[in-house]
Amino acid sequence: MILQKLSILNYKNLAEATLVLSPKFNCLIGRNGVGKTNVLDAVYFLSFCHSAHTTQDSLAIRHDEAFFVLEGQYSDDISIYCGMKRGAKKHFRLGKKEYKRLSEHIGLIPLVLVSPSDTLLIEGGSEERRRLMDMVISQMNRSYIESLNRYNKALQQRNTMLKQEDTEPDPELLAILEEQMAAEGEAIYAQRNQFVGQLEPLFQQFYQTISGGCERVSLSYVSHCQRGPLLQVIQRDRMKDRAVGYSLHGIHRDDLEILLDGHPMRREGSQGQQKTFVIALKLAQFDFLKRAGRQGTMPILLLDDIFDKLDARRVEQIVQLVAGDQFGQIFITDTNRDHLDQILAQGHSDYKLFYVDDGVVTEKQ
Repeated sequence: MILQKLSILNYKNLAEATLVLSPKFNCLIGRNGVGKTNVLDAVYFLSFCHSAHTTQDSLAIRHDEAFFVLEGQYSDDISIYCGMKRGAKKHFRLGKKEYKRLSEHIGLIPLVLVSPSDTLLIEGGSEERRRLMDMVISQMNRSYIESLNRYNKALQQRNTMLKQEDTEPDPELLAILEEQMAAEGEAIYAQRNQFVGQLEPLFQQFYQTISGGCERVSLSYVSHCQRGPLLQVIQRDRMKDRAVGYSLHGIHRDDLEILLDGHPMRREGSQGQQKTFVIALKLAQFDFLKRAGRQGTMPILLLDDIFDKLDARRVEQIVQLVAGDQFGQIFITDTNRDHLDQILAQGHSDYKLFYVDDGVVTEKQ
């Protein structure tokens, strides 16, 4: 998938910009805080119907403005429109047709973002790692989102009942909710387990390439479904759940175990090793989407300030990787041209350079 033209109006600090884009490299250069990341976030929004950095859509509207508009013209004659006014819901259209449910759009324009906030995959709680699995699988399988929504609804209802103080929860209703959680949870587990099994060897390959084989890393999926039939696991500790007021077991507690030389990456890994892990994981995610998606559909790759905290050897390996033919359209930001020039020196003539300064995007001719 190629984004041919991007139009931005009142998005974050970007007042107005129209970018005619390269099908290969689109390089955004500028100081920190001038709006480079916001351009990438606009591209992300058009794929996922929300910002990568906030769950409140209204925060994406430029200060002192009443609305924002994003438009993207893609290959295969696909056009996407998103507009939102303050105090109103956003409108998302494919061509001239507005979506009734935004979940219908997910997966049409596959995309992978690598950003500084990805360190939360290591430093943050398990919900960050579940979100990664859910985001990738949802791009491949629309029914997965529906299963996840049904599971979360049953979980929320069960937790509400567990919190009741004046009366005991209706055991028959609890049983119905637990059966729903178990049925949807096991379907979700099967897809997550298959995904991690396919992702792990791709991740290992990218990590060894970037690190030069200097460290041994592992990635494994941990779930309560591995303890036996999920319904039994959930019901086994119903009394304990009642005591704490929420559900202790289920796929909402799943996690990815991340180890460096047999020890937790969070505790043992340097900043460079952690960043290497995240980049390798995201490039593996890209490779997975490319293999599992529609034939000929290459995901868009967004690389936001990826070279910080990496030594020269690892930077060189990443440069050689992204300059190769295995990736399609790439958006990349940096504070100077040094790394970008290294990539472009690999022989790619098809690129565009954009300078960003205080929300103004200017193409270098």
